[in-house]
Amino acid sequence: MKLILASQSPRRREILGRFFRDFDVIPSQISEESNFQDSIAHVIEVARKKAWDVYKEHDGTVIGADTVVTLDGKILGKPKTPEEAKQMLGLLSGKVHEVITGYCIIHEGKEILGHEVTKVKFRELDKDEIEWYVSTGESLDKAGAYGIQGKGGVLVEWIKGDYYNVIGFPMKIIVELERLGFSFS
Repeated sequence: MKLILASQSPRRREILGRFFRDFDVIPSQISEESNFQDSIAHVIEVARKKAWDVYKEHDGTVIGADTVVTLDGKILGKPKTPEEAKQMLGLLSGKVHEVITGYCIIHEGKEILGHEVTKVKFRELDKDEIEWYVSTGESLDKAGAYGIQGKGGVLVEWIKGDYYNVIGFPMKIIVELERLGFSFS
């Protein structure tokens, strides 16, 4: 069985590679937008579109995933500018937010859909800390403007749930792949 990750995320590639050595990376070219306002429905739909986009062109078991950060029910996407990153980090300062990842695994033409929700609390951040973090460059390609696995970990007071979900690849996906017959390497 051929395993395909439909993502260009180096973090997803790294986590999948910890468990399975043999897989291909074929990023989907679809937009990360959906018609859903509900965060969970949104990430599942985007993951589903990514997976089908790659599956229709390639044989194998395809994994699509999408991650968002939500605060008070509002999705905080990937910031486009340093100013937008600073604004997002200011909103998250001292508050609990949710990181939600939706996934779609297409195996032998059938979908396995799921999601994971992790709660994350940021410390109270002052302006200098936000300026410093944005100056590292880490914030611009990440939902919610931070990466917990890098320097952004210092912003976090606590998490409740799957740490790997906060990075964008929940362990539920790994478990599903093992159930489908993929062997850990």
